[in-house]
Amino acid sequence: MTVKRHRALFISDVHLGARGSQAQLLIDFLRHNEADVVYLVGDIVDGWQLRRGWYWPQAHNDVVQKLLRMVRKGSHLVYLPGNHDEFLRDYFGTHFGGIEVMDRIVHEAADGKRYLVIHGDAFDVVVMHARWLAHLGDWAYDAALYCNRWVNFFRRRLGLTYWSLSAWAKLKVKKAVNFIGAFEEALALEARRQKVDGVICGHIHHAAIKDQLGIRYMNCGDWVESCTALAESHDGRFEIIRWTVPVAAPASLPEEEPALVPTPLAMPGRPKVEA
Repeated sequence: MTVKRHRALFISDVHLGARGSQAQLLIDFLRHNEADVVYLVGDIVDGWQLRRGWYWPQAHNDVVQKLLRMVRKGSHLVYLPGNHDEFLRDYFGTHFGGIEVMDRIVHEAADGKRYLVIHGDAFDVVVMHARWLAHLGDWAYDAALYCNRWVNFFRRRLGLTYWSLSAWAKLKVKKAVNFIGAFEEALALEARRQKVDGVICGHIHHAAIKDQLGIRYMNCGDWVESCTALAESHDGRFEIIRWTVPVAAPASLPEEEPALVPTPLAMPGRPKVEA
């Protein structure tokens, strides 16, 4: 099996615990891509979904196990919680299984440029000032993902590749496009305020590499709609890797069988497991 080694990988918005999470594709991606440092840029676990009802199939457990194996093999993992896994914000400055939990961090690339790495929800006015609306939007998003599963069921029957109905609809709605633009501008302004060369974030499920207000803006994307990660090569170049088709078919795993998360963290709606 061919494994590509990167200087850094940035992964966000996996939403483990949600039915829309493309955990199997992420496992396949991690089998073929390694890095000296891996940044988990928020919303890796979906605490909002887990509060509504416990859903944790074996594939979601396998993602956690794979990340822990990467630590044991020498990768440095940094977890920067988002709004969906905000329960982890009580653990800033601590380590779990070798994974460091932080609010934000400045990543220095191979070419010496410095990038603020942050999930980005603090720059989303809906999340910050109308949480009830954010939760309502989350419910509507789930409904779109449910429709998306049926669309892709028929696409597979026709021999077509994965396609995100929700991502397509989002980019067709003018207000959503305006929201993305405002979010990117707010993050660029924060990077300028922090006197860094750029910003790396997640949150809006829209992968991008662009210049914004003289600042390099990079978004990891997600593992629900687009199945993307941001990678830095050893010469300091950044690229978005899209992984919608597995290179090697993963082993058959039960999709609905629940499994407990092997971690000492207290998950929302679940009793705390002591280390």
